[in-house]
Parts: sequence; C-alpha cells; structure tokens
Amino acid sequence: MTIRPALLIAGHGTRHEGAADALRTLVRVLGEQHPEVPVAGGFFGAPASPLPLSGAVDALVAQGATRLVVVPLLMAPTGPLRETLPEAVARAVAAHPGVRAVCEPELGPDPRLLAALERRLDEALGGGARRPEDRDRTTVLLVGRGAADPHANAEVVRAARLLWEGRGFAGVETAFVTLAAPDVPAGLDRCRVLAAAVPQQGQRQGQGHRIVVLPYFFFAGDLLERLRMQTEGWAAAHPGAEVLGAEPIGAAAELAEVVVARYRAAVADGAAFAGRAAEDARPAGDALPGTALSATSAGGPA
Repeated sequence: MTIRPALLIAGHGTRHEGAADALRTLVRVLGEQHPEVPVAGGFFGAPASPLPLSGAVDALVAQGATRLVVVPLLMAPTGPLRETLPEAVARAVAAHPGVRAVCEPELGPDPRLLAALERRLDEALGGGARRPEDRDRTTVLLVGRGAADPHANAEVVRAARLLWEGRGFAGVETAFVTLAAPDVPAGLDRCRVLAAAVPQQGQRQGQGHRIVVLPYFFFAGDLLERLRMQTEGWAAAHPGAEVLGAEPIGAAAELAEVVVARYRAAVADGAAFAGRAAEDARPAGDALPGTALSATSAGGPA
C-alpha cells in the first residue's frame, strides 16, 4: 500500500485534446523527476473532458493511494462555479471508502510562473526582447479567463503589476476573455491609447510600438482560441497596429517546480488530512484552499 500521499493535478473546464496532452506531459515529467510520488492529472468542470478528474482519482487509488494532495492548475480564483474543485474531488473520492484528499489554493503569480510568462513574451518578440530599446516600445496585455467575482479578477490585475515591475516594458494592461471588463478589444484599445500618449525610446529611433497579448492561463484550448479570434478581429480593424500573440505557459519546468512545492508544503502540514480547513478571506462560492475531503464527508460509502 502507498504510504506517501499521491499528487493529483487538477485542470479546469476544457474538452480540448491539446490541453489534455499538455497535462499528460506534465504528469509524465513529474513522474520521472519524482518516482517516489504517485501522480495523475485530470480536468474538472468539463463533463466530456478526454482526461476527467474522476479517472485520475481512480488511477491513484488503484496504485494504493489513500491520501491525495490536489493542486489546481489555476492562475487565479475562478469565482462561483457550477461545480467547485472541492465538490468535484469529493464526488470523485465518494466511490473510494477511506480515501482522503486536501485541495490546495490557486497557484497565483508565483515568481517562477512570472519567469515562465516572461519567457513566453521573449519568444513572441523573437528573442531580442531583453534589450531596453525593445521592451521600451512594448506593451503587454495580460488576459485572464474572467469571473463574475471581482476578487478573482483583481488577482489578474495584481499579477499584471508584478509582471511589469522591473522588467522594462512600457506597460502591462489587463483584459478578460469572458464575464468581466475590460474585454480583449477594450484592453487592446487601452494599450494603443497609452502607447500614443507616452513617447518610447524605440519610437524615437524610428521603430513603432507593439502590443503582445499574453494568456494568463496554462494550456491551449477553447479559451485560447476565443482569445486569438478576438485579437485577430481587433488587429484587422487596426491595420497600423503591430499585435503579437504569446503562447500560454504550458507544461513548463517552472510549472512543475511550483506544483511540487505545493505538494511538499501540503505533505509537511499533515494536519490538513485530519480535517482542518484553512481560512479563506474570499467570499463564499470560491474553492476553499486546504479543505480536507473524504468519501464519508462527500456523502459516499462510510
């Protein structure tokens, strides 16, 4: 029987095969780097997902796992959902008496993830983005999923400030794909207006300003496709603007490091599996970090 708690990586709300492949890659890399830790991954909030969370729970239990540390692949809170992560995990473990799980909070703007985002910006800019004259003429539009909860959206704004700080970009603005303002076209409008109002060093050298649209989520999928359609529509209406699209973080090494760090912190805090729930300052409706779940508490077999 497995003594060490297993690691369950939880993605959110996609039926996209490319996202499933990226999560499989992340699971494989972590399994190779940490063979002593049973690890699996799946998605919640998407009934027809090719990689469901329930299947990942079944696979870990089949390996002998009785304790699960659930790390969500969320950059920011989602706000109210039809089914939160703790609810999805509780439903998945209900069929396995004696299995307990603890859900960790969103990953947020961890410095390692900000470094991965910066690398995606450099890639979009062709590799020369670290020169001051290049970054001085670049504005970044950081685009989050969007939620009905303003506290969730505020976390994206906080990340934008942290991404801008000390990196030399002309500015980092925010927008949201859905449910919140500003939307992507409005965010691009704001980037263009701010660029026109502030003269950049690069423009004085005869180079134009440019905007990089940076997804603030992990994997490709329907959300990314919607973002790109909105960006392409705005660019077509503004032929004089230079708009570049960056890739999402994906199964980056930094993401693997953050996931493992969250797992280790939860394992070190053994009290979490005794049923202690961490306090959460956000309004009711968000997923509760540190919530311990079991088949009994989920209404499953005792």
